Amino acid sequence: MSVILHASAPDFAQQLQARLTARDGEVNHVAPVVAEIIAGVRQRGDDALLNLTKEFDRMEITAAQLRISDAEIDAAHAQCEPNVRGALSIAAERIRAYHEIQRPQNHRYTDAEGITLGWQYAPLASVGLYVPGGKASYPSSVLMNAIPAKIAGVQRVVMTVPTPDGVINPAVLVAARLAGVDEIYRVGGAQAVAALAYGTASIAPVVKIVGPGNAYVAEAKRQVFGKVGIDTIAGPSEILVVADAKTDPQWIAADLLSQAEHDEMAQSILITNDTHFAEVVAREIETLLPTLAKGDIARASWHAHGIIIVIEQWHEALALIEQIGPEHLELALDEAEHLATHVRGAGAIFIGRYTPEAMGDYLAGPSHVLPTSGAARFSSGLSVFDFLNRTSLIGVPAHCADLAETAAVLADAEGLPAHALSLRLRHR
Repeated sequence: MSVILHASAPDFAQQLQARLTARDGEVNHVAPVVAEIIAGVRQRGDDALLNLTKEFDRMEITAAQLRISDAEIDAAHAQCEPNVRGALSIAAERIRAYHEIQRPQNHRYTDAEGITLGWQYAPLASVGLYVPGGKASYPSSVLMNAIPAKIAGVQRVVMTVPTPDGVINPAVLVAARLAGVDEIYRVGGAQAVAALAYGTASIAPVVKIVGPGNAYVAEAKRQVFGKVGIDTIAGPSEILVVADAKTDPQWIAADLLSQAEHDEMAQSILITNDTHFAEVVAREIETLLPTLAKGDIARASWHAHGIIIVIEQWHEALALIEQIGPEHLELALDEAEHLATHVRGAGAIFIGRYTPEAMGDYLAGPSHVLPTSGAARFSSGLSVFDFLNRTSLIGVPAHCADLAETAAVLADAEGLPAHALSLRLRHR
C-alpha cells in the first residue's frame, strides 16, 4: 500500500528519515569477489577475460573475437527496427546539439602586477564506457555517455558490453555507431572494468571509466578509482515529483512508476499540498500497476520505498528537496519556474506539467547520467566537463620581486627553504 506522510505530524521527520534510509542497509558482499576478478585480469589479461566470459556469459570465444567487428555492427543496423533507428538518430542529434553549446572556453588575462593567469581545457586521451547487457541494455545510455565524450574531443572512446549467450540488443550497436564509439568489446562485469583500467593484450587501457552497471560493476569502479577516473558509483534510480491538484493525477502516477519499474530498490516520492490529490494519485498507482509489463518490479519498489508527502506551504518543498537531493526532480505546479530557481541540489529539474522525466531519459538533450542516493546535494550529472582536464596557467614576468618576496616569506613560515630560495634566486 502507498505510504502517505503529513509534514505537520509530530513524528514526520522520523518517519521520513526511516523511509529515506531504508535502502542504506544493503551490505556489500561482492567486494572480495570483485577484488579477485580484478587481480585475475591484471595477472592473466585476455585469458582471464575469456574464462570469465565463458563462465558468466556462456560463450567460448578467442581473443581475436573479443572486439565486435564493423560487419557485426552493420548486421545490427539491418536488424534494428527502422523506427528505432530513426528515434535514436533524432535523440543523438538533440544530445549532440545540447553538449556542443556546453563546451567551455579557454581564458587568459593579465592582472595589475603583470602576471598572466588563466586556464585551458584539454580532452581526456581515452574513455571507457561500460554498457550493461541482457534486460538492462539501454541504447539511450550509450548516447548519453559517449556523445558528451566525443563533443569534449576524446579521441578514443571504448565500449564494453556483455553478450550473454551471444545475444546483444542491436539498438545498442546502432547507438554506438551514431555516438562515434571507436572500439566495442564483448565483455562485461567487473572483468570489463578491470580490462579498461589495467589493459590486456587485446584491450588498451583508458584514463576514465563511465557508465552504469550492477553491484559488481559498481564495486569494480570503486576499486580501480585512482588508477583511472570514474564518473560516479551509481545507486538505484529515484524521482521526486512536486505537484499540485491542477495536474492530472494519472500523469503523476505514471511518472512515479516510470522510476519504480527500473528496480525493486528504486525510490519514487511525491510532494503535494493537497491530501485528496495525494489519495487519488495513490489509487491511480494501484490501477496502473497491473497494466505494466514490469508491474511486479514497480510494485515492489513503490510499496517498499515509495512516499507521498503532504505539506501545507510550497516553501516547505524546498527544504525537503534539499534534504533528499533527488536524481530527478519534477515540478508540476503553477510555481514551477519560481521554485526551480531556488533548488540547490537536484540532478536534473523537469519544469512544468508537460515535462515528464522520461523526456530527459531519451532526447531532451542533457545526459541522463545523474547523481543518485542524495549525491545531487554535492555533485552534478555527466557532461562535457567530465571528459576535460582543466589546467591552470601562470606566467610571472621578471619585475615581480615584491610578490616573489611575499611568497618567500610564506615559504619560510612553512619551513620550506628550497621554496623560498627558488623565488629569491629569480627575483632579487
